[in-house]
Amino acid sequence: MTAFLDVDTSLSGRRWIGPTALMDRAAEAIAQGTGLPHAVCMALARRGVAPNEAETYLAPSLRDLLPDPRALLDMEAATARFLAAVEARERIAIFADYDVDGGTSAALLIDWLRQMGREATLYVPDRIDEGYGPNGEAMAQLAAVHDLIVCVDCGTLSHGPVDAAKGADVIILDHHLGGETLPDALAVVNPNRQDESGDLAHLCAAAVVFLMLVEAGRQLRETGRKGPDLMAMLDLVALATVADVAPLIGVNRAFVRQGLRVMARRERPGLVALADVARMDSAPAAYHLGFLLGPRVNAGGRIGRADLGARLLACNVPHEAQAMAERLDQLNSERREIEAGVQAAAMAQAEARGLDAPLVWAASEGWHPGVVGIVASRLKEAAMRPSIVIGFDGDVGKGSGRSVSGVDLGAAIQRLAAEGLLVKGGGHKMAAGLTVMRDKLEPAMARLSELLARQGAGTGGATDLPLDGLLMPGAATPELIGQLEAAGPFGAGSAAPRHVFAQMQITFAKRVGERHLKLRFGDGIGPQMDAIAFGAFDGPLGPVLEGHGGARFHLAGRLELNVWQGRQSAQLRLEDAARA
Repeated sequence: MTAFLDVDTSLSGRRWIGPTALMDRAAEAIAQGTGLPHAVCMALARRGVAPNEAETYLAPSLRDLLPDPRALLDMEAATARFLAAVEARERIAIFADYDVDGGTSAALLIDWLRQMGREATLYVPDRIDEGYGPNGEAMAQLAAVHDLIVCVDCGTLSHGPVDAAKGADVIILDHHLGGETLPDALAVVNPNRQDESGDLAHLCAAAVVFLMLVEAGRQLRETGRKGPDLMAMLDLVALATVADVAPLIGVNRAFVRQGLRVMARRERPGLVALADVARMDSAPAAYHLGFLLGPRVNAGGRIGRADLGARLLACNVPHEAQAMAERLDQLNSERREIEAGVQAAAMAQAEARGLDAPLVWAASEGWHPGVVGIVASRLKEAAMRPSIVIGFDGDVGKGSGRSVSGVDLGAAIQRLAAEGLLVKGGGHKMAAGLTVMRDKLEPAMARLSELLARQGAGTGGATDLPLDGLLMPGAATPELIGQLEAAGPFGAGSAAPRHVFAQMQITFAKRVGERHLKLRFGDGIGPQMDAIAFGAFDGPLGPVLEGHGGARFHLAGRLELNVWQGRQSAQLRLEDAARA
């Protein structure tokens, strides 16, 4: 395939790949049927949307896309037991994972129970002292003083800890890949159980919890009662869906689209406080959930108090929410400092090992377990390959991995654990966690690389940059951005459209801080446009464009809306460039 605009090696070393002839024809067919701009039609064509489906796709409806909760195994039993506990005023404990998905899942249940006049005990394990998921000691202690334990975003592989919960019933609401056998819980509701169809495998745990609450509403109505307003809880489901990198397909699109509308009403004190400390100054978008709110909720579980994020999301007292949000913001700043050191060392190690293998990995003594997952994401983004980062404490290493589209990392990690190369491990397609002994590190990573290669990891060009086509500055308007956003939300499994502005003159270039670059560009005839390139000075992109010397460049990136003093304009988030 010929490189787009003949760019085989851009300033960041990537080969540009444009739309195929088939995509062009599909986009033209959509344009003829809808009258929408070509850029929007190409975004739809890339997602396989047929011309007669375009209007429905652009307006995803929860009413049309929400699955029947009873399609999930054990759902009716789990819900009936949960409602029985509510009705009998039994003592309920919620055992939640320490990430955003776990925190939002717990907050959904706490919010729902509070509106029903009930309370629950929240338990979130410490990442370092207890590790991921239920443990026997904690479950036994909870079971001694509770009648029902609901495990959210964890528990599917926790056979021993569930057995330890003697005297209490256990319900598991999870989405992590299941094993050949399930724990002896009253119910395990998980779209990634091995005996499930897989039709709902893209749901995060908060979405599974939401579906249980939908089923609870149905069972309440059957007896003439009414439950809380679930639509008002979609802000939490949206946050979890984006932050947990769930594919933005099917009902997930509706969850996020509707959840962003709910969030914009600023009715949940915890999210309001978090948005304010994160200095969100525009209507919430998927970007804000993934890059502003999500990291702050996660910060407590990474380097601070594990339950702080969940408590904030469940908080209904504004001044208490404000105090927790400020603490999480502070922890997030500390997390960035720790992460920067680990990232530099991990990147150097991975580069020395080579970034073109099926698996990119790094491991070292003393790396904080709370940041290895974030650093793994950075390695994945740099190499466009699955990545693993492991921090050792003596002979025991705890690590985290991130994958690329089409490669099921969780299944491969689970296979390694079954083969005895890991102490334990599991996860889902895009992310996984593991514990490994030092003497098994090299053979485990070699075997994992082999398993991932069988799935196709490492065969795609690490330097390929997919592009949606050409655009001129005059066509990049706030109206076009609004139309493109209707094809979203964008994120995992649904990348935002990326366009090229060809043969552009740079009329202004200024370094912002140490790493970023601000530009203004145009074709010399029509309107000019602003651009921002974050991290441009981490590589050659910043220095070359800053010292452009009047040369023309092809500029590639994603359109975004810039709001300044009440005025809206289109801005390019610049990702790459090439000499024209």
